[in-house]
Amino acid sequence: MSALLGRSPHAVLKTRRLRLVAITADMLRTELDSSGGVSTSVEKLVGARVPGSWPPEDWQPALLRLILGQLDTEPASVGWRRYVVLCDATGWGRTLVGAVGAFPREAGEVEIAYSTLAEFQRQGYATEAAGAFVEYLLEQEGVASVSAQAMLANPESVKVMERCGLLPAGEGDEPGTVRYRRFRG
Repeated sequence: MSALLGRSPHAVLKTRRLRLVAITADMLRTELDSSGGVSTSVEKLVGARVPGSWPPEDWQPALLRLILGQLDTEPASVGWRRYVVLCDATGWGRTLVGAVGAFPREAGEVEIAYSTLAEFQRQGYATEAAGAFVEYLLEQEGVASVSAQAMLANPESVKVMERCGLLPAGEGDEPGTVRYRRFRG
């Protein structure tokens, strides 16, 4: 893993409508300390309005603590772990609409994950954020491919992978999932 993390990714990636801001250890500590409600500290740290639906369902405290431990152990991994996705086009000013992240797997493969808060789904945010992240990762030294997994029962997530140029690559790690992959080049 450390070989891929030798160069720290940018703290901010920008697209036409979005800013992907790398989550830092301080952000995670604030999130873990907010005890249930959205902390105004989190809003200040990301520089955006944080909807009441944050964090996503899959952001369990154990996952946040795992990522925090990784960031504490390998500070250069900021940006590889998770980004929050901010949008100015929501009608509410800059707003946190979702998250993307990655982790190294094996032999130059990086796996990504992405999510959009329910009220911002089906507006192209996941595709735009994941697409920018895939492009960025494929430019990084040591990254030969980017993959993602989705439940077959979640056709929207499969469409995001396809729109990002990932191609079917077989079954995923868990029953009912499929893996998609895109190679550099």
